[in-house]
Amino acid sequence: MTLSIQRKQTRQIHVGPVPVGGLAPITVQSMTNTQTRDIAATVSQIHRLQAAGCEIVRVAVPDMDAANAITEIKRQITIPVIADIHFDHRLAIASANAGADCLRINPGNIGSDKKVRAIVQTARSCNIPIRIGVNGGSLEKDILQKHGGVNAEAMVESALRNIDRLADMDFHDIKISIKASDVGRTLQAYRLMADQSDVPLHVGVTEAGSLFSGIVKSSLGIGMLLSEGIGDTLRVSLTRDPVEEIRVGYEILRALDIRRRGPEIISCPTCGRCQIPLFDIVEQVEAALMNSTMDIKIAIMGCVVNGPGEAKEADIGIAGGDGLGILFKKGKVVKKISQENLVEGLLEELNRIEKGSLWQKQKKAQ
Repeated sequence: MTLSIQRKQTRQIHVGPVPVGGLAPITVQSMTNTQTRDIAATVSQIHRLQAAGCEIVRVAVPDMDAANAITEIKRQITIPVIADIHFDHRLAIASANAGADCLRINPGNIGSDKKVRAIVQTARSCNIPIRIGVNGGSLEKDILQKHGGVNAEAMVESALRNIDRLADMDFHDIKISIKASDVGRTLQAYRLMADQSDVPLHVGVTEAGSLFSGIVKSSLGIGMLLSEGIGDTLRVSLTRDPVEEIRVGYEILRALDIRRRGPEIISCPTCGRCQIPLFDIVEQVEAALMNSTMDIKIAIMGCVVNGPGEAKEADIGIAGGDGLGILFKKGKVVKKISQENLVEGLLEELNRIEKGSLWQKQKKAQ
């Protein structure tokens, strides 16, 4: 049964040409882990991210060389760039002037109103938005004292204070993130924020950890918020190649039937009947289809006995046997394939489908 999700309507901003909020599609973004001043490495990673489906990319700006590098980076890529700034307002100004499509700042660690106002004036003149990023490590001292430490209420109070701070400067082109490193506080903070503001929300669980813990925390935190209609753009934070963040982000959206990008691969967990190296086969198919945008469900099953029946909802699939496997569509066997050629046979059929018009006609007729 498809989930019925009623999204909270927020005001809309644009990061470059990409709309965020206002019921626009929920965008998937990531952050480079290269040294931004290393233009070649940064551009190369952004190209990989974009091929995986990244729609907005953030780069760290720790110094003026990194800020100035944005100009050349922008010349070589086609997705919007957010400049991530901490502490030094001059870096935000330089990044905006270098062509950044958005500034990510935490006004709490930028300093005085004079410095924040200088950033706002530059953002206004460059016609770019500002993302206010609130996290527990940079809350204002008076808010920490009032709440007895870092909690969801403190984070939301800081976010609302800084929204008002920019509004007093007549700047409203903003979005908010209030990430925590634990799921519970993240959920509570975003729920409170969604109840008190129409500012678009960037959702995620910060410092989520390595692959397994990061996927679990992000899937729970981001997934639960999205299922409640909260969130306009997302980033999955993993201590991994950032391309993995994009893959997980789209899988979360797919699981909630919000957005679909690329093939969906389903596979069995294996049992004593499996006589093929299923783990390796799944990894080969995933790697081959990493950048595919086909909207198709693919099954990779361990045995020919149960494979087609258990995966009859799949558009296409393969199942292994003892030296001989099968290719099936919608649960019906269409071809027998030698075990060593299972992956090749599947990919050849997918390539034929993708190149032809038959697939799209079939999808429209369903």
